Amino acid sequence: MPVVSISKSEHKVNWLAGSSILVALLLMLPILVIVGFVFSGSADVFAHLYQTVLVDYVSNSLLLMFGVGVGVLILGIPTAWLTSVCDFPGRVFFSWALLLPLAVPAYIIAYTYTGLLDFAGPVQTFIREVTGLGYGEYWFFEIRSLTGAMLMLALVLYPYVYLLSRAAFLEQSASTLEVSRTLGYSQWQGLFRLALPLARPAIIAGLTLALMETLADYGTVQYFGVSTFTTGIFRTFYGFGDSAAAAQLAAFLLGFVALLVLVEKYSRRKARYHSSSEYKAKAKLIELSGWKAFAAFVICLGPVLLGFIIPASVLGYWSLTKADLSDGSFGELAWNSFYLAFLAAVIAVGFALLLAYAGRLNPSKKVRLATGVAGMGYALPGTIIAVGVIIPFAWLDHQLIAFAKEWLGIDLGLILSGTLVALLFAYTVRFLAVSLGSVQSGLGKIKPSLDGAARTLGCSPIQVLRQIHVPLMRSSVLTALLIVFVDVLKELPATLILRPFNFNTLAVRAFELASDERLVDAAPASLLIVAVGLLPVILLSRSISKGRAGS
Repeated sequence: MPVVSISKSEHKVNWLAGSSILVALLLMLPILVIVGFVFSGSADVFAHLYQTVLVDYVSNSLLLMFGVGVGVLILGIPTAWLTSVCDFPGRVFFSWALLLPLAVPAYIIAYTYTGLLDFAGPVQTFIREVTGLGYGEYWFFEIRSLTGAMLMLALVLYPYVYLLSRAAFLEQSASTLEVSRTLGYSQWQGLFRLALPLARPAIIAGLTLALMETLADYGTVQYFGVSTFTTGIFRTFYGFGDSAAAAQLAAFLLGFVALLVLVEKYSRRKARYHSSSEYKAKAKLIELSGWKAFAAFVICLGPVLLGFIIPASVLGYWSLTKADLSDGSFGELAWNSFYLAFLAAVIAVGFALLLAYAGRLNPSKKVRLATGVAGMGYALPGTIIAVGVIIPFAWLDHQLIAFAKEWLGIDLGLILSGTLVALLFAYTVRFLAVSLGSVQSGLGKIKPSLDGAARTLGCSPIQVLRQIHVPLMRSSVLTALLIVFVDVLKELPATLILRPFNFNTLAVRAFELASDERLVDAAPASLLIVAVGLLPVILLSRSISKGRAGS
């Protein structure tokens, strides 16, 4: 009997490993499709794009990445250092408030500041009333520009650098600053000579995430009229109706993303960063007073004010006083968005549990590779995934329709590409990595001895996962569900391409209203997205606050 039991157990473990590999291959489908069209598909349309607009797409994308990169470093690193190492009035508040802009999608903050700073907005109207100047008689910053897009994206993406940099600063032991003082460094010299180099991997990781989100952005650059790869993919897909050329453009964008990942890894190929684990006494904060304390307060207030307080306040004011909700569609939009996000979160977390548990039971190279491949989707912009999903799904739909007509005499219609199936699949590809990280973290905290004990009592691997592991890592699973839920709620480009006809979400409706210059009417949908987006930000804030060395 024990032999049979072990045989069955091994069979189930192998089944889990095989399933994880199958899931990884399935989730690789969009990437394989995009790469495949590099070597096939339409050449005429792509040649036309190469001769006319491709240079603009490349140059604007590079300039946007450079501007956003500089912006997130300027905003993220000083604020992370001040809130983790220095003591000044408001430090505790800013330590979590600086994460708030992470809840605001870039396209929403772009709509808000356009409504404020455009020619017809209150700021320029006030200037004209006070000065008596007319149109063209005074200079004012043009918000709808490449520079404006850089600023909008930097304001909402700097928390990536802030979050990881602050975590690195908090984890550095108290002995780090003490050693710098014994070497004759001042407090600020210690920052540049020791603290920053030790935090470099975290800073580069945060910068890479911000740049990936920059490449993935569509709503901001499209609204500001900036030609980048994402806007080019949309124009090619809808304007030319050529999915092959759109896939080839997506392949170019995929190359940019891959290059970012490789540069990040190459930059730290020979570097080693260690922090003493033997001595992690609580670090003594640098007390700031006078003008230094005021300067620290202003430096930390600026990103919070510009990145969250002003946009959220304006959206709230517009929603309560000026927005038109007479069409009664807001409730339907909220329901569509919430149940779609919930379904996507459940599917993504389900796959994450399968992959993480398969890796725990069978940590072979194949399973580890499958897990890594399945988590690649988060590095891909929604436009790439959407194009990579719509092409094979549309082909399969046409095959099924032809088969049903010939053999069954019925018209099936679109089963995959014209329904929520394609959208949910794209969301799973895009956001599986988010849930996978949280689930793997939760599983890693459970002792392997519990598995062995449960197995000796006759529990199958699936029973161990369902009855023991999931209850023990309940907080990790709920966190994964919440983060995927919010990410799906904010996702715009994939939803625009793959949504069924006559199906709208809050993000799509806000985008459509803003495109029609109905910025005030877009406020309620935008405000609800921001409000829901605050939930994972609060979780992140609580998590990082526990990371201070010695606390």
